[in-house]
Amino acid sequence: MFYLTIGVLIFIVIFYFIITEKISSAWATMLGGLIMALIGILNEEQALKAIYERLEILLLLIGMMMMVHIISETGVFQWFAIKVAQFTKGEPFRLIVMLSLITALCSAFLDNVTTILLMAPISILLANELRIDPFPFVMTEIMSANIGGLATLIGDPTQLIIGSEGELGFNAFLANTAPMAIISMIILLGNVYFFYCRKMHISRDLKIRIMEIDSSRSLKDIEVLKVSMIIFSMVLIGFVLNNFINKGLAIIALSGAIFLVVLTKKEPKEILVNVEWETLFFFIGLFMMITGIENLHIIDFIGNKLADFTKGNFKLALISITWLSGMFTSVIGNVANAATVSKIVNVMLPTFQGQDNLNALWWALSFGSCLGGNLTILASATNVVAVAASKKAGCKIDFVKFLKFGASISIQTLLVATIYLLVRYN
Repeated sequence: MFYLTIGVLIFIVIFYFIITEKISSAWATMLGGLIMALIGILNEEQALKAIYERLEILLLLIGMMMMVHIISETGVFQWFAIKVAQFTKGEPFRLIVMLSLITALCSAFLDNVTTILLMAPISILLANELRIDPFPFVMTEIMSANIGGLATLIGDPTQLIIGSEGELGFNAFLANTAPMAIISMIILLGNVYFFYCRKMHISRDLKIRIMEIDSSRSLKDIEVLKVSMIIFSMVLIGFVLNNFINKGLAIIALSGAIFLVVLTKKEPKEILVNVEWETLFFFIGLFMMITGIENLHIIDFIGNKLADFTKGNFKLALISITWLSGMFTSVIGNVANAATVSKIVNVMLPTFQGQDNLNALWWALSFGSCLGGNLTILASATNVVAVAASKKAGCKIDFVKFLKFGASISIQTLLVATIYLLVRYN
């Protein structure tokens, strides 16, 4: 009981520090994880294992950050931003729609973190060029990345976990989760238009000036750009084919980054200083804290109670898994949620043998994990990375500001997802 009380108290205090920003979020999670280790909620082996088991996420981030930095120095992001602005004639809502659709489509087939690392700087550049608030641009892309990841088996790490636990293939996800991803995108864009874009006004003179910009002038080093595009294309192909070539995302990303650094003759110090170490330490601390919470068996307790509560009632089970997953995801992150709640689903499955559409329980978990990933900054690695990248680019998004936007979208999409589950799998 002592450890349970202290563990919950630590989690609440750290959450308070993150929300109020009294301590940097990286130091806050590290402090929480290390205190849990020091007082014995988890031992050193478990703390290191928590990091090791999720090392792929950290190495993937490092590799992508290195590549994105080199690519950004070529000016190609500015070039693309200008081209998009000119294509949409500088209309804010058209811009957001185009960027969000590109983000969602990329996220359906690539790693979400990769997508957001590429798209967030472009959004901020566009907003600054148009002299409007970049916040709705960045937030819409974060939401789009999480929603796009819902569409396919390879779109998000949570989907891979669910696919493995439920023995579900690519086409199964495409047929069952992709429709909800499309509906969620419509909900997202409708909200963005109603609450933000209606109030955005771009002067005619500014639109004319944007149309007259020569985008080619933003390109600085064509040779480095060519090499970067070749290496980066190979990395993206590797991401898509990773299940077939049996190479992890981290190895593919790091290989691309190191090859690119060597070929462009960059010095280690120049590259490593631009890695977002604050983001990486945030994750390390968070991983340790999540393991500490798991050691206290809080999630197992709730899961067992849920299994007892929903026994024999399939509709109630669908609703419970969707919303419980959304709630868990907002605190421990969508990957940890998918890994944890998938065990609960496996416990519940035998009680519904003979029930048609039994796989709907897995789709409920998928919706809760991916759509709940829009609720808080902590809910997804995509969110953390995007907020850090935005801060670096001059657009600060704090916990409360994210929550106000994200909670609205998440709750609406989860409500519609619940209706979708009850109607389609009745």
